[in-house]
Amino acid sequence: QVQLVESGGGLVQAGDSLKLSCAASGRIGSGFPMGWFRQPPNKEREYVAGINRNSLSTYVAVSLKGRFTISRDNGNSTVYLQMNDLRPEDTAVYYCAAGGRLGEGAPEYWGQGTQVTVSS
Repeated sequence: QVQLVESGGGLVQAGDSLKLSCAASGRIGSGFPMGWFRQPPNKEREYVAGINRNSLSTYVAVSLKGRFTISRDNGNSTVYLQMNDLRPEDTAVYYCAAGGRLGEGAPEYWGQGTQVTVSS
């Protein structure tokens, strides 16, 4: 069984930074692509960022480039999302995901989500 556990969410002010972490355990190795999705209040879930197994290929949504960065540490089976210059519109539940087809919104595994709230 695979488990993804997110941490690092919280309430911050506009302009602040947060770093989300997602620790993977179980039948998941360093070969899985990993990434992040988010779901703002009353909106569809959207793909935020993804990273392949060796970190040579990364994706960040065009609207978030320059503020969000994804990275991973295969030794700790952990993926990170560094979020800078946060804005109220970044308020959402952020979900870690792994395996499957991230770019198609079809990962194999999901975390439980962590809330990020940005106040103006």
